[in-house]
Amino acid sequence: MIGFLFSIIAGITMSVQGVFNTRLSEKIGTWQTNVFVQGTALILALFILLIFKGGDFSNIKQVNKLYLTGGILAVIITFTVMEGMKIIGITTAVATILVAQIVAAALIDCFGVFGTCPVKFDITKIIGFITMLVGIIIFKYKG
Repeated sequence: MIGFLFSIIAGITMSVQGVFNTRLSEKIGTWQTNVFVQGTALILALFILLIFKGGDFSNIKQVNKLYLTGGILAVIITFTVMEGMKIIGITTAVATILVAQIVAAALIDCFGVFGTCPVKFDITKIIGFITMLVGIIIFKYKG
C-alpha cells in the first residue's frame, strides 16, 4: 500500500515540478532553470543525508557504472519535460510522458533489463498501450 502512496505522490509532484520548471524557464532560461533545479535538489539531498545518515558511499565501487548516470538522465528529463510542456501543453505533455514511461517500464520488465526479473507480457498490455496512445491523440486533436 505504501508503494502506491509513494507513486501517487511522485506523480503529483512530477506534474507540479514540470509546470514550475517550465514557468521558471520562461523567465530565466531553460539551462539556467536546469542548473537551479539540479542545484537545489543537491542541496536538499545533502541536508537530508546529514540528518538521516544511512547508506555507504564506499559501496559505489560495486555498482554497475551505467547506474551512475542518473544525474545525466535528470538533466535530460528536466529539459525535455520543460520543452514538451511549452510546445504541446501541460496535460498532453504529461499524458505522453506517462505513456512513454509505461512502455519503457514494460519493456524493461519484459526483457529483464538492468537486473530486473523478467515479467510476462501479453496482448492485453499491448492493447492497453494502444488505447492510451489513441486517448492522447483524441485529447490533443479532437478536444
